[in-house]
Amino acid sequence: MAYKHFETIEKHAPLLAILTAVMVSIGGLAEITPLFMEAHSVRAPLGVKPYDPLRLAGRDIYVREGCYLCHSQMIRALRAETERYGHYSIAEESVYDRPFQWGSKRTGPDLARVGGKYSDQWHQLHLMAPRKVVPESNMPGYPWLAQTKLDATDIQARMRGLRKLGDPYSDADIASAPDALKGKTELDALVAYLQGLGIKNEPMAANGQPATDGGEP
Repeated sequence: MAYKHFETIEKHAPLLAILTAVMVSIGGLAEITPLFMEAHSVRAPLGVKPYDPLRLAGRDIYVREGCYLCHSQMIRALRAETERYGHYSIAEESVYDRPFQWGSKRTGPDLARVGGKYSDQWHQLHLMAPRKVVPESNMPGYPWLAQTKLDATDIQARMRGLRKLGDPYSDADIASAPDALKGKTELDALVAYLQGLGIKNEPMAANGQPATDGGEP
């Protein structure tokens, strides 16, 4: 009897297509829904705060210039990765990233823990003329960033928008943005953003110290 039902379904292509779509949808929802719910339950851990005005501007410049197309910010929980880049990435440290910078495309090195590895002067020269510090680099230069001043009004509007999404910016934080950006260029902002990666968003252990488990998941 069951065989006849299967035969009926197999001989009617539209019915087979509809039932296949239904089953695929059920399977997809069973996989996606728990992950979706878990993503919305992620909370910022100790030590991870929303971007200050200068780094927020730098993050937006990083995205605008397409830096994410060659650099990821996701260290996998593999020894080869953690030995090279540092502690593996966790979702909580990217809770204030919109959009997040995780990914697997690496034309250049991962930048999740690049903060503090080089001086501000190194980053400035590297961004303006990459091959002066890394002769084999195929990265383009961004000399115009040093000539472009930041728009404090624009950053204040962005902070207000992010506050509506849940970032805990206070009125005082937003009001102080113009002073924080006074006289700063887009190059200053991008360097500040890079120098905070893996430092100002570093996951902390319960004792308030940076998590250092050797990268073992």
